[in-house]
Amino acid sequence: MSASAAVRAPTGDGWALRWLLLLIVVTGIARLVLASSIGLGIDESYTVATARTWALATFDHPPLAWWLAHGAATLCGTEAPLAVRLPFILLCALSTWLAFDATRYLYSARAGLFAAVALNLAPVLAWTSGSMVLPDGPLLAAMLAALCCLARALFGDLRVAPVWWLLAGLATGLACLSKLHGAVLLAGTGLFILTSAAHRHWLRSPWPYLAALVTLALFSPVLIWNAEHDWISFAFQAGRARSSRLDLTGPFVALGGQAAFLLPWVWVALMISLGRAAWAGPRCARDWLLFCLAVLPIAGFTLISLGGTRTLFHWAAPGYLFGCILLGRDLARDLADGDRTARLWLVGSTLSLVLLFASVIALVRLPWPTIALPGGKAVPYPLIETQSWRPLHEALTERGLLSRPNTFVAGLKWHEAARIDTALARVLQVRCLCTDPRGYGILYDNRALLGQDAIIAGSALAEADVRTALGIYFNTIERLAPVDILHAGQPLLTLNLYLGRGLRDPGTIPNLLAPFVRHF
Repeated sequence: MSASAAVRAPTGDGWALRWLLLLIVVTGIARLVLASSIGLGIDESYTVATARTWALATFDHPPLAWWLAHGAATLCGTEAPLAVRLPFILLCALSTWLAFDATRYLYSARAGLFAAVALNLAPVLAWTSGSMVLPDGPLLAAMLAALCCLARALFGDLRVAPVWWLLAGLATGLACLSKLHGAVLLAGTGLFILTSAAHRHWLRSPWPYLAALVTLALFSPVLIWNAEHDWISFAFQAGRARSSRLDLTGPFVALGGQAAFLLPWVWVALMISLGRAAWAGPRCARDWLLFCLAVLPIAGFTLISLGGTRTLFHWAAPGYLFGCILLGRDLARDLADGDRTARLWLVGSTLSLVLLFASVIALVRLPWPTIALPGGKAVPYPLIETQSWRPLHEALTERGLLSRPNTFVAGLKWHEAARIDTALARVLQVRCLCTDPRGYGILYDNRALLGQDAIIAGSALAEADVRTALGIYFNTIERLAPVDILHAGQPLLTLNLYLGRGLRDPGTIPNLLAPFVRHF
């Protein structure tokens, strides 16, 4: 940086803190608007529905997001979208602060402000994870807290380093309680210590190992629960990464999806900053720490797709989280130097995010036009997965079916069972009668419902398919009038309904754990 640029650049924490506070307030208000405007998505509905029964862990992920959803619903007395999303919105505000604090410690307060800005410019990091009931929200906050502690343990006063190591272990434990991605912190820290000669002495110190023990202690509920359930969570997640064939295009598709979830221009900037850190190597220790923490999830989930595995694009997001710290440092430097490209990128990225946000709010309010595609199909409504199924509750109430004795509701897909479950708000028991019930297969034993009738609901449920799938489980199956789910007064999708009378057990009910072996 030139001397004149250094003079022009604002200095001190006060200037950065004022802008940071404004950023937190503005983005927080925007998240509240977003959270109160759209219905619960598929994963959110599933989390909220299966969180009603408190447990040490869950089938899909470690339990922290479930605990938060359970606590929010209990305290607020409702499962309304804004109520159950509120803890995740607050965690995103905390993440913004932690991104600032970590970057301020590693580089400067000015860099910290732009790291917080970069974080909020990435939709997958700060808007889906920051506004919705997903494990990624607490995961990212805990990862940034761990980074704050690691930075001080590795680059701070050696006399207080033990305390920071233990706090890093605590934060890493919270990350592991959120999602198995938390293990990236352990692996990335180990990679840094092994490759940085100036920090290799920590291998001979007890404190990193004691920190790992703290992490393990916090993660123990997941281990205890899985030991009692045949390690089914680990088997499920391992099965999702199983290779089937060589696919040379897989990494390109994975990177393209990651770029789309981050916004392509944000992804390019993050990759440039990460590339600079990789090029500098261990001689720039602070950059290298961030690179070591970032590279494992990005490279790992990108390379897994070589085996023909369909990876979800947000799986690599925690790696880009650490890239935001590097990008904040680069933006602070380039803007202080009067770099026009950096200024245009910042303005353009901000405007594009505002436009994206406004488009989502407009899509919620306005009718979706019919846009025909070749072959006769229409472009689906982009937010269909967040459309509330509340009309099902209203229709069943009008028909007197919600007060029908000895009756439960059944979905034939785990995600549709979850949508039904949140729409009915505990009025009737909801079960998933399928070979892939996910958490429903752990929480409930369908044999307790033998002899009861079932209202079978789902989208695109042909009568022949229902009879083929469930005919042996009921004495009779009767078709009922369907229910339309409307958006802006227009039909969006149709839920087909059937009444299955007298649930019976011919030997197996498709909700037991054995079918998961086939799923893997």
